[in-house]
Amino acid sequence: MNQEFVYFNNSGKPLKELYFNDWNHSYSSSTTALAKRFGEEFKKSLHLSKEKNRGFTYIKSITDSDNNGLNWDRKHAPDIIKIVLKEPLLPRESLKLFFSYDIQLPNSKFTTYGHGYLNGYYLNDWYLTPAVFDKEWKLYSNKDLNDLYTEASDTEIRLKYPKGLNVASNFKRTSSTDFSSGNFLMLTGTNRKSCRIILTPEKRFTTHKTETLTITTDLESDKYSEMSQILSIDRITRFLSENLGAFPHDNLLVSDLDYGRNPLYGLSLLPGFVRPYREQFQFELKFLKTALYNIVKESVYLDERKERWVLDGIKNYLMIKYVDEFYPNQKFTGKLSNVWLFRSYNLAKMDFNEQYFLLQMAAVRRNDHQSLLTPNDSLTRWNQKIANRYKAGLGLSFLGEYVGYDHIDKTIKDFYATHKTEPRLKATVFEEILNSNSEKDISWFFDEFLNQRKNIDFKIKKVVKTEDSLYVTIKNKTKSTVPISLFGLQNDSVITKYWLTDIDSTQRVVLPNNNETRLVLNYDKKIPETNQRNNWKSLTGSIFSNKKLQLRFFKDIENPYYNQLFYLPEFKFDVNNGITAGLTLNNRTFLNRNFSFSLKPQYSSKEQALVGSLGFTKRNFFTEGKLNSFNYSLSYSNFFFDTNSRFTTFTPSVSFNWRPTDFISNHRQFLFARLRNVFRNIDESVAETIDTDPDFTIFNVRYGDINNSILDFKSWVIDGQIAGNFSKLSVEWESRTLFNNNRQLNLRFYAGKFITNNTNSDFFSFALDRPTDYLFDLNYLNRSTNASGLSSQQFVLAEGGFKSIFDDRFGNDWIIAGNLSFNLWQWIEVYGDIGGIKDKGESARFVYDSGIRLNLVTDFFELYFPVYSNNGYEIAQPDYGERIRFVVTLSPRTLTGLFTRKWF
Repeated sequence: MNQEFVYFNNSGKPLKELYFNDWNHSYSSSTTALAKRFGEEFKKSLHLSKEKNRGFTYIKSITDSDNNGLNWDRKHAPDIIKIVLKEPLLPRESLKLFFSYDIQLPNSKFTTYGHGYLNGYYLNDWYLTPAVFDKEWKLYSNKDLNDLYTEASDTEIRLKYPKGLNVASNFKRTSSTDFSSGNFLMLTGTNRKSCRIILTPEKRFTTHKTETLTITTDLESDKYSEMSQILSIDRITRFLSENLGAFPHDNLLVSDLDYGRNPLYGLSLLPGFVRPYREQFQFELKFLKTALYNIVKESVYLDERKERWVLDGIKNYLMIKYVDEFYPNQKFTGKLSNVWLFRSYNLAKMDFNEQYFLLQMAAVRRNDHQSLLTPNDSLTRWNQKIANRYKAGLGLSFLGEYVGYDHIDKTIKDFYATHKTEPRLKATVFEEILNSNSEKDISWFFDEFLNQRKNIDFKIKKVVKTEDSLYVTIKNKTKSTVPISLFGLQNDSVITKYWLTDIDSTQRVVLPNNNETRLVLNYDKKIPETNQRNNWKSLTGSIFSNKKLQLRFFKDIENPYYNQLFYLPEFKFDVNNGITAGLTLNNRTFLNRNFSFSLKPQYSSKEQALVGSLGFTKRNFFTEGKLNSFNYSLSYSNFFFDTNSRFTTFTPSVSFNWRPTDFISNHRQFLFARLRNVFRNIDESVAETIDTDPDFTIFNVRYGDINNSILDFKSWVIDGQIAGNFSKLSVEWESRTLFNNNRQLNLRFYAGKFITNNTNSDFFSFALDRPTDYLFDLNYLNRSTNASGLSSQQFVLAEGGFKSIFDDRFGNDWIIAGNLSFNLWQWIEVYGDIGGIKDKGESARFVYDSGIRLNLVTDFFELYFPVYSNNGYEIAQPDYGERIRFVVTLSPRTLTGLFTRKWF
């Protein structure tokens, strides 16, 4: 591949070196920024890929116009090339460079770019492009964020490709020639940033020429006629022309792949076979979303890595406006909103555009939200893909409600008309236009809404009504400086609306009495407020004006005018209780709540008695500093642990959780303290197997440090326990390292020591395998002390962590254990455990075991086959089937965590 480039120095400074982006080379190894980003998101495909699937650039030579070879290196990053010039390039002068290099495109399975896409190719950011010098070099590595920052240039591409492939591109096709051995194509782009080329065996793309725009697209709908699609595309292009302006280039590429990378999540959250939306609506929203994405990206030359909020704000504001204008009655759940039973749910009544608030608030309710000025590569996946994009659009809609939508519309049109294709554009330009078009003070928008993580939460604290006035006390619970809207309702009709400003703590406002029956803050939900349950006050004084109870099956979104209670059938199984069937009653909506409770009354089929649990949790989040949350809870549980023998736990607890300021990091720390009260009712038939007092109380404190990386997992936990007749301390360290050859090494170390021990049994002792679980923390299928059969072979990684079953497994003085496993092929591993354990007054015992582990799903489904241990060659012993251990997890919440962990 040969590339000729004329570099013009318009920086105002002499340049001794030049930098070029080589993002194709970001697929070259497991140490690039792209591979590390994948690891942070629990994706190991690039880390483990074979050489033939990687992408790389082999530089043959870089020369100047005098044919002088230039020195170059990749010292800054593998996908950035530094070129050292023979002489400084002075301002207003140019230099011609000649590149000769070979490229291997990556497999499209990594990012959809490269070879293999629909049995063809999708070329994006595959050739060398100049980095931006703006007072300093802006050098950004590829992190699969589609935010290449490069100088715009006049580009001509001469492409030779095999016969049988069809070409689509965002550049203008200036000439093409067919040869017997292949095809030749010339593409040109004037003042463009990068070229995208799609080559597929099937002719997928069609060209639509409307009055304002020429579009090449493969977006289509099987159940929406071709003529109707043309009419929809025409309507969309007119909307874009009226609300944005003329696209400055010859052709706009709108591909299905681009939509797949940036879907409208309201449409994509529901499975395709449900099809809740009309075909016209679904097609138009997909097309509009993808067209807007590419129009803004290819004509507004902002630094997307640092200042993406402007582009996100414009795109999502116009998406919201389009639905308001053409589909004002569209519901989020589409046709499902009319389905019997479901139509009574608040989710079914939710307007389509309310999804922006709902999905953005999902991060806020987890305290995972980040400011809109956070660099693109520092955002969590959820914030980068959804929450921050939606918040930016909601912010402009919020401003539109406050200053007038015509001012926001004018700002967007002025900004686009004046500054499209302007090099090195800054977000401050948009801010200046926004300020100049606003008659009100909107400094709060820039100082707080954009720049801070501070939440918005106002409350109507008190209302005093007189014959002609209303004295309303408003409390600002988060000290945010944003304005808040106050609506007066008469029954369900809005009769008054006010904007209240400068409420920094608590403020009393006087309003005229217009016979309102209810006052509501943020009634139209235009303000992304954290908590809307405290936003209203009834003025009728009737006892029926208080919040009523709303009972719903499964879950729903919040309704601030009701106390919501959700119920769900629940079934579990263990040997001691049999099948436990019952109801789960809780107040947990789709969005997390700071206060939650759960009541689970159940019936034990084996013991034919009631069992169950109850829990309350209060969360306090912090938006500044590393301390993320402080939680306190109260829990109660009552189940059977043996024949006609119950255990009851009553536990108050507190926890502190820290996360680093780098939200992408999977590093977490916690401090957890609880007072575990255990009460046992023991049947006479099993009383002989219980050799401790039935009731006891233990104070337990735990500190942990965990880096949950799929490539290099590390954790350590210190645990201390104090009870009336013993005290003990233990430490656990664990490491999982994934190597480039797909070999994984698992290491674990556990050590425990009794500080005091006045017990006369092994109930509280350390165990080599299968601890007694006196705190009732472990998910045992059979808790009986004389458990036998398959359930007794369950393995839970705790304390010693040995897989072989030992007759003398307990120690009441100390324990040291090490566990190791290493995979031979995919999920087949060898394991070995070694350690020592000691009883008071006796010599320590040396223990070991080894065998084969089938690690089908780590921590969820595993099998252990012992081979050799202190017991001898276990594999040769007649009762070998009883020695096989298994790990199984039946909790749906635990399993879904595997798929959701990459988002937050």
